[in-house]
Amino acid sequence: MTTDGFAARQAAQAAAFDAIGARYDDVFPHKDGQRDLTDRLLAELKPGAAVLDLGCGTGLPTARRLADAGCAVTAADISPVMVDLARANVPEATVVVHDAVDVSALGVFDAIVAYFSLLMLPRAEIAGTLAELRAALHPDGLLALGMVEADMDDVEVPFLGRPVRVSGFPRDELRRVVTGAGFAVLAEDVRSYAPAHPAAPPEVQLFVLARRV
Repeated sequence: MTTDGFAARQAAQAAAFDAIGARYDDVFPHKDGQRDLTDRLLAELKPGAAVLDLGCGTGLPTARRLADAGCAVTAADISPVMVDLARANVPEATVVVHDAVDVSALGVFDAIVAYFSLLMLPRAEIAGTLAELRAALHPDGLLALGMVEADMDDVEVPFLGRPVRVSGFPRDELRRVVTGAGFAVLAEDVRSYAPAHPAAPPEVQLFVLARRV
């Protein structure tokens, strides 16, 4: 894909989530997998740890939970509407409009959380972005990752009335991608999830906690 083509793709992704806005939390009201992995991450972090929430959405529940735990939170999302919502929900965080494929400008962190943001990229970009996330972590920094289990690469799917492009991996392949980017997997979790809206089908969510090596 050309640079211009990828930029147009990302702009369309952002526009889709601008349109979805706060409805996202209505459709995905129960986020136990995210909450549980975030709590496990927090147990590994020192007070005041610098944490990036990449693809923060509305800031709920993750950026809010990190801030409540005393972390120095930077939150980023490609959608300006989502960023506005996150700023309202987590006013003590630094929240910016930013694409997941370029995190180098955001700083260096003790931990990075990326729940269901990397699946919005083509597979080739996911591998490269994981390597960039590793570079944006301090030595022994932690990554908390959430993905939907699916064997697909940059496939357009309808999502709450908007077309979005998504990718996924079977769980064993996701583990290989994460370790291949320079991480050691510390924990894995698999959750079956049924959204609260008929336009969003049931899914299997994969959660990985990994450490930079």
